[in-house]
Amino acid sequence: MAKAIMLQGTSSNVGKSVLAAALCRIFHRNGYRVSPFKSQNMALNSGATPDGGEMGRAQIVQAMAAGVVPRVEMNPILLKPTAHASSQVIVLGRPVGNLGAREYHGHFNQKLWSRVEEAYAFLEREFEIIVIEGAGSPAEINLKAGEIANMRVARMAGAPVLLVADIDRGGALAAVVGTLELLEPEERVMVAGIIINKFRGDLDLLKPALDFLESRTGKPVLGVIPFLPDHGLPEEDSVVLEGVTGRSTGAGEVEIAVIKLPCISNFTDFDALEREKGVNLRYVEAASDLGNPDLVILPGSKNTIGDLLWLRRQGLETAIKELAGRGTPIIGICGGYQMLGKEIRDPEHVETDVEMIKGLDLLPIKTVFQTSKATNQVRGVVTGSGPFLGPLQGQEVQGYEIHMGASFLLDGRPAFKITSRGGRLVTLDDGALAGEGRIWGTYIHGILDNDSLRHQVISVLRARRGLPARPGMLNFMAEQERRLDILAGEVARHLDLGRLAAIMGLERPLVWTGHGN
Repeated sequence: MAKAIMLQGTSSNVGKSVLAAALCRIFHRNGYRVSPFKSQNMALNSGATPDGGEMGRAQIVQAMAAGVVPRVEMNPILLKPTAHASSQVIVLGRPVGNLGAREYHGHFNQKLWSRVEEAYAFLEREFEIIVIEGAGSPAEINLKAGEIANMRVARMAGAPVLLVADIDRGGALAAVVGTLELLEPEERVMVAGIIINKFRGDLDLLKPALDFLESRTGKPVLGVIPFLPDHGLPEEDSVVLEGVTGRSTGAGEVEIAVIKLPCISNFTDFDALEREKGVNLRYVEAASDLGNPDLVILPGSKNTIGDLLWLRRQGLETAIKELAGRGTPIIGICGGYQMLGKEIRDPEHVETDVEMIKGLDLLPIKTVFQTSKATNQVRGVVTGSGPFLGPLQGQEVQGYEIHMGASFLLDGRPAFKITSRGGRLVTLDDGALAGEGRIWGTYIHGILDNDSLRHQVISVLRARRGLPARPGMLNFMAEQERRLDILAGEVARHLDLGRLAAIMGLERPLVWTGHGN
């Protein structure tokens, strides 16, 4: 049987996903076959597996850290919020319907427990170590009796639990003590240690607090992990965008404005852009903050019609169209691509009761929502013209699709041609162009992770601003691997690996000597 360790938090957003990725990389570098696991994940950042299943983006990154191919068993249940207190429920990579919170937590989640058990059993047969991530807090009294993501999973896996607290937000000691107090005695026994995360300051000043915690709880503090604001890994949820206002664009930089939709999804599409030197990427949710950027991007959405109506109420539709009229480039990805078209139809009420809504009329497409969902890894080639795509015609791109609509090109040429979908050879048009190629859209998530395309976009923006070309741009995938090693190294230096190995009953010690260990 596989050894397991589980990370649970005193609340959401304490850093469990990032720490789980670090542990996956540490175990992987120590020669273990390791897999991540999160039974139930609520997030709008998701991705597609090679066999066409949908799973949480955080577990895909953790699989990358573990050096393995992502599988839906690593995240058997994914909840994608569609509106207030309602989510699309995805089980083992496939949507099974939209449910309100009361209905889901009232009884439906209990029906899914056998799927969780089956998924974990599969991983247990295939891997030596499983790094399990909990959800939220294990001490949510209103949900605790029916939860399927925290202590129930730890019992199933026989996994010792490490309780993670975020000290940067304050109240970490009270959160740890309070969480342990609210657990049942048999659950409290399962907590094998405490991790204090996101610490910045003098560790000597914190030492009395750590001594208090160990004395008060009887649990060892396994590590104090420093605040790592620039870890560079894809974030799991849009909560990280709360309060993000951006900064002023400096000399020598181009400015890219991403519209921060209420149901923004897969904002990891812009991680590579944000990493590029000489790029100031801002998230905008008010017309007054849009300004005069070099590029506007409409991102994906889990509620395209609702977010389009919001766009209008905010005055952003008018502002975006005015910029487009003055020649500002516009890009739409997935839901944003649909919004840029002439109209969206929802005859089967997939999203809302609105059966037809006019789009921004900036791209020559119309979209019809469908009950079936496309979730595929894709490869294709650039076919579009204009300053951004024209010089790249014939070059290969890759990414993934996650959408429930089909868009039909009414005029002109597509931006891309899909040649492989879910590993099957196909010939499919994707995307559209307008405004002499300054405005374009696509269903391909991760399109800007393709280095040559991203570099071309930045080069065009720099030329339009009168800035010199910038050599030595980012190799995004290599950078992701490098940052995973840096993250794992930081965690390894501040975590008691010897005690962790003992807690898990590992037969050989854990060490970290950097890449290739």
